Order: sequence, then structure tokens, then C-alpha cells
Amino acid sequence: MKVTYKLEAFEGPLDLLLHLIDKNELDIYNIPIKEITEQYLEYVQAMQEFELEVTSEFLVMAATLLSIKSKMLLPKPPVIDEFDEYFDDMEDELDPRAELVAKLIEYRKYKSIADMLRDKEVERSQVYTREPEDLTPFLQQVQENPVEGLDVADLLYAFQRTLRKLANRNVVTRIRRDEISVKERIREVVDLLRVRGGKLLFSKLFDYEMTREEIVVTFLAILELMKMKRVVCYQYRLFEDIVIQAKEEDSIDTQFSTDEIDY
Repeated sequence: MKVTYKLEAFEGPLDLLLHLIDKNELDIYNIPIKEITEQYLEYVQAMQEFELEVTSEFLVMAATLLSIKSKMLLPKPPVIDEFDEYFDDMEDELDPRAELVAKLIEYRKYKSIADMLRDKEVERSQVYTREPEDLTPFLQQVQENPVEGLDVADLLYAFQRTLRKLANRNVVTRIRRDEISVKERIREVVDLLRVRGGKLLFSKLFDYEMTREEIVVTFLAILELMKMKRVVCYQYRLFEDIVIQAKEEDSIDTQFSTDEIDY
């Protein structure tokens, strides 16, 4: 019975042989070399009739199949003695198809892997991605604590440091001023904040001519302003000078009510 082929594109002679084996449902470990050789030659001849390019690989495989077929058709020599029988058994074990079968098995393994990777590629091509976006605007805004990291101990440390500086100064002349109250010192600090644009360094409230009483009153005035929530105090770095700043919601020109002061 003549077999009719639909000419397909094969990647090589091994691909064609696997196609013929699978189509005829043959055992790859026991290939009927005569049948496969005839079908293979018919396909090569059909390629030549249709003026398709027949590469040298197909012709080399055709010659290999014919060689294997001729070896399998040759009759075995008669057994003369036990040594010839031993060598005859070794020749039976050396099947001329063995090398071709090994190549076909290896080719089938890599072809299966290639088909799996091709399916993965097709599957991955159906997935579409987009560039990551900046989601920072959607994050919850946490209001910063203006006095975070700053407590009464920091003001006390600054106060003690100022006292140490004043204790080590060389006083040439001391001019005593009239005593002022906490309320009056608060007004003076507010005036300084107004002149300085609402921000003032803690150390700028003191000078070398101030007495201990004036320093204490100034310190109490700052604490009272913080208590009234009219100013905030903070540091840019640890142990740096403390910054006194008027609250943003308060106008710097607003007059502070002295009725709110306990002193």
C-alpha cells in the first residue's frame, strides 16, 4: 500500500524520523528499519519532485538508514566453535540501530522541552504589565509633632548651660536694671519675635549684663508662652541651640492677653 504524505516543514532528519515513528505508532527501541527507510526515502523523493530544497543532512540520514538496513539484511556467519559463538553473541548485542535510537531519544527529549518553553512563551505573552506608579500621594499624612524629642529637660539643660557661661564671664561693670515681672518679660519676648519674623534663638534672649533674676524670669516667660500654646520650641540637632517660634495660627501682631498668665 502506497503511503501519501502531506509535505510539512521539518527542522531536520531526526524530526522527520520522529514524525514517521509517531505516525505509525512504532516502538522507538525496536524500529522496523526497512519500513522506516522506505517511507523516509519516499519523503525525500517527494521533496525533490516538488523542487524543495533538500539539505545534506537529509541525504546523510538517508545513507545512514540504507547502511543500517543493509547490515540487518546480511546473514550471520555460521558458528564454528565456542569462540565464534562468543563473538556472535557480542555482535547481537551491538545492534546497528542503537546509535540512531540514542540520537532519536535525545532529540525527542529536547524537542519536548522546546515545546514546553514555547507554550510558556505563549502563555506569558497573554500577560500585560504596567510600570509601577508613585503611590506616595495616597499614603496617610501623619502630622508631625512640633515638640517631638524636646521636653522640659532640654530647656533645663539649656538653662544650666547658660548659667555656666554667665558664671565664667569676666564682669568689668555691672549695671543693675529695675526688676521686671514675668508679664513684662513675655511682652519683651513677643516684641523680639515680631522683630525677628516670628523665630528666635533661645540664646539670643540673654546677654552678659543680665542678672540671675532676669535669667530666671526669662526662662519662666518662655515656659508660660509654651503653656499658653503661643510658641513652640525645637532643635534641629541634638545639643544645638533651641529655636523659639510663634505658632503659625497666631498672628505675630496679636496682643497677648495678660489675664491668661498666672504670675
